[in-house]
Amino acid sequence: MSILHPLRDDDTLTDFSVSEFTHAGYTYPVFRQGEGPAVLIVHEVPGITPEVARFARRVAAEGFTVLMPSLFGTPGRHFSPGYVAQQMAMTCVRKEFSVLAANRTSPVTDFLRGLSRAAHEELGGAVGAIGMCLTGNFALALALDPWVKAPVLSQPSLPLGLTPGLRRAVHLAPADVARLRQRMDEEQLKVLGLRFTADTLCGGSRFKALRERLGPGFEGIEISSRPGNPHGIVPVAHSVVTTDLVDEAGHPTRQALDRVLGFFREALQEAPAASGGGV
Repeated sequence: MSILHPLRDDDTLTDFSVSEFTHAGYTYPVFRQGEGPAVLIVHEVPGITPEVARFARRVAAEGFTVLMPSLFGTPGRHFSPGYVAQQMAMTCVRKEFSVLAANRTSPVTDFLRGLSRAAHEELGGAVGAIGMCLTGNFALALALDPWVKAPVLSQPSLPLGLTPGLRRAVHLAPADVARLRQRMDEEQLKVLGLRFTADTLCGGSRFKALRERLGPGFEGIEISSRPGNPHGIVPVAHSVVTTDLVDEAGHPTRQALDRVLGFFREALQEAPAASGGGV
């Protein structure tokens, strides 16, 4: 939800195919592009902005089938502060999103897990997933399923940090955290996380909690946005691989993007096919 250098024009998204998917009582349009192993891209507030679409195209170009559900907002609409405020207010009151839940995840993750299963059944092999901002920690819930091999949490911001306890929470039930940790220990599953160090929506206490609960399998990338940082990243920077990406070699956001793409390649293109079935 950063206000840095947004693309000014709407994105038509005409290079994506789109179809509706229904699961767990929810129906959303899903934008699709590419070929290869599936990667679910779960967009941030305010929606599938041109910056999010640009990231999706980058993932597809690396040899993946991108599946990008539109959970809120107007697909392709460009970023603006007013648009962000509108969608944040609307999302906070929708039953699909439990923005203050510390020890359970949002109901919409049931839909996302169904989409993930459908992708696995159609394409075979493992599935990757990235959540951003309000959807960031949704990738943890997706990783409860055995076919999800590459979960990425980009600036995970739920639950909203109104208290110290909420700022340390990871938006997942304790029993599910234990199940995920067991899977990480037994299967050497990795979880990747991204944040800016001055980001108040995704503070350092949340990454500390993730390291404590997930153990050495959690790889946290924290990019300095403190005053005086060598790359001039401003303290309000928030969206690592979308709005605040500086696509220049050597820039830490570009390095983070390269790590995400490498993480998908390692887990999905180089790994053996995942077995089916639920957990």
